[in-house]
Amino acid sequence: MAGPGAEAPGPDHMAVFPGRVPGESCVFMSVKQFPFGPRAAAVYIVRRLKRAGQVTIELLLVLPVFMLLLFFIMEMGNMGFQTILAHHCAYELARIGSLVAGPTGAGSGGGQSAANMKMKNTLGKMFPGSSGTSVDGILVPTLKDPQSGQMGEDLLVTLTYQAKLIFPGSSQFLSDPPKGKRMKKIVVMVRMPVEKPYFQ
Repeated sequence: MAGPGAEAPGPDHMAVFPGRVPGESCVFMSVKQFPFGPRAAAVYIVRRLKRAGQVTIELLLVLPVFMLLLFFIMEMGNMGFQTILAHHCAYELARIGSLVAGPTGAGSGGGQSAANMKMKNTLGKMFPGSSGTSVDGILVPTLKDPQSGQMGEDLLVTLTYQAKLIFPGSSQFLSDPPKGKRMKKIVVMVRMPVEKPYFQ
C-alpha cells in the first residue's frame, strides 16, 4: 500500500514483486516505490523474463527425450504382452498337432501333413485376417520304447508371429525393415511329444 504522500501507481508502471507483508505472499507496488529505485526494478523484471525464457528452452530440449523414453518403455511392455501371447498360441497349436499326428483308435495316425493342416486351420481362427503369421510342424524321431518296440516322435512346431508396434518413435528402433510397416517378427518353437498307445 502506498503512503499518504506517495504517488498512486498508474497502470503503465505497475509491477509485482515478492513482499514480506505478514499474511500475504506478494504485494503490488509501482516502479517508483521499488526499494532500490526504478532502475533496479527494471533490471529485476528483465532478469525474471530471461529466467522464464530459459525454463521454456530447457523444457523444449528435455521433453522430446522424455517422451521418447516413455514410449520406448511402453512399447517394450507391448512387445512382452505379444511375446507371451505368441508362446501360448504356439503351445496350443503344438498340443492340437500332436493329437492329430498320433495314431487313432484304428491304429493309424494322421501324420505330419494332417497335423499341419489342422494347425493352420486353428491358427486362422486365432488370428483372422493376420498376414505374415504362419505355423509349420515336422515330426522328429526320438528314442525307441523298449517295452512297446515303437519309435518315439516329437512334433516340432515353429510359429512365426508378426507383432504390431503401436507407439510412435520406438518403431524406428524395434521394428523390422521396412520401418514404415512398424512390425516385429517373433519366432516361437515348441516341441510336443506325440502320444502313442502301447501295443502288445
